[in-house]
Formats: sequence, structure tokens, C-alpha cells
Amino acid sequence: MDKLQALQAQIRKLERVAVAFSSGVDSTFLLQVAHDVLGETCIAITAVGSAFSQAEQEEGRRFCKERGIRQISVTTHEMELEDYASNPPDRCYHCKKYIFTEMMEAAVRAGYTNLLEGSNVDDLGDYRPGMRAITELGIRSPLKEVGLTKAEIRAYSKEMGLPTAEKPSFACLATRIPYGERITPEKLGMIEAAEAVLASMGLRQYRVRMHGSMARIEVPENGMDVVMEQANRQHINKRFHELGFTYVSLDLEGFRSGSMNEGIE
Repeated sequence: MDKLQALQAQIRKLERVAVAFSSGVDSTFLLQVAHDVLGETCIAITAVGSAFSQAEQEEGRRFCKERGIRQISVTTHEMELEDYASNPPDRCYHCKKYIFTEMMEAAVRAGYTNLLEGSNVDDLGDYRPGMRAITELGIRSPLKEVGLTKAEIRAYSKEMGLPTAEKPSFACLATRIPYGERITPEKLGMIEAAEAVLASMGLRQYRVRMHGSMARIEVPENGMDVVMEQANRQHINKRFHELGFTYVSLDLEGFRSGSMNEGIE
């Protein structure tokens, strides 16, 4: 039995499942497999809050509609949590605990007691305090349980024709703000709009990290020439200033996921 078959077997035993769906690579793969196995007894639960980009939310709605998957959207208010808004190093724990509790309650109201989420074994190697919340709440992580890696999930996704097979990973917008700097809806809006500027240039992997009034752009090495091309550079500078940034910089170390964790010991 390969890992995909093991995953299918696990899901089949559960009979009725709700999948925490963000439209990312992992949750899309998990949702599709679960829906293939269980059909109408599989639903998607999506959190809708200030830290999730509108583009990602629309992508998720479109995917579920095209595939005939029932989707329940849960509006969250994480900004009201001081342990989130104050942005401590364990912010993700408090955020995940709150959001997944809300999704679990929505799933139960819909008649589903099994909530699944899409962490994989590669997630064990990074600083992810949110994983503690998932464990405490008793939420199943079947991709991790059967030993699937990100590379394997992408390979299976490609075989299945999923649109996310080569989609870059995108964390929530709050990860763009350094720990200790307060999170506000205004800051998240600036970051989302700034990243949309980079996306409009054809860049697929990027982050706009916010340090006070400075925007620090992270792109892979092959994207630096795009950013520094004169017309693009001038456009980025103009738009970022219009959004409220005083300074705009390009990180010469390039894109790296979780760079805000680099100062954590």
C-alpha cells in the first residue's frame, strides 16, 4: 500500500469528514482525496478573517464550486484576541486554537465530528506553535499520519490534475509582521495590497515583510531582476508609497519561508 492508498483507507474509515480548507497545496490535496473517497459526506470548512487574503478566499470558493464540494465559511475575529493582536512569538498557537475551535463548532453544527487538517511531515521541522493547538484540540492530520512530504503531495496533486500542484506556499498575512509589533487591520491591508503589486508583475513567490514604515520585499533570486527592472522598480516604489510605506527595500538574501522566525532562539 502506498501513501495515497493509506490516506484513502484512513479517510474511508471515518465515513464523514470536514476538512479545514485554505486553498493551499496541502489542504486542497486532502480535500480532493477525501471528496473522492466519501463524496457528499465530505465538506470543506474555511475560516474567513482579516489575516487571509481575498485572492486566496476567492480561489477556494471557485475550487469547491467547480468540484461540487459543499463549503462552509466561518467568519473569525482573531483581531479581538489580545494574544493575537499583540503578536507574541506564540501568536500562531493562540490564533490556531481560536480559529480551529470555531471551525470545529461549525462542523459539529453541520453534523460532522471529524475535522481534518493538512499538515505534512515537513511541517515538523519548522517553528510552528500552531501545531500544539491542533494537537490539544484532537484534530486529525492524516497527511502527517501517513508520512506524506510536501514533495509527494505536489507529485500526487499533479497526477490528479489539481491546480495547486505547483502553487507556491503562502502563510497568513500576520506572518509578515515582526513579533512584538502590533497587528492591525490597516497593516494587513497594506501588506495584502503590496503583495498584489508583485503578483501583477508575474511573480509567483514573494513576501512583503513590514518593519514599521518600511517594506522589505523577499523574492527568489530569479525574481530579483524583475523587481529591479527600471519600470517595475519605479512602479513598486510609487505604489508602496501610496499604500503608506515610507521606505521600500529588497532583501538581498532572497525569499525564505518563515524568515520572521530567524531571531527566535
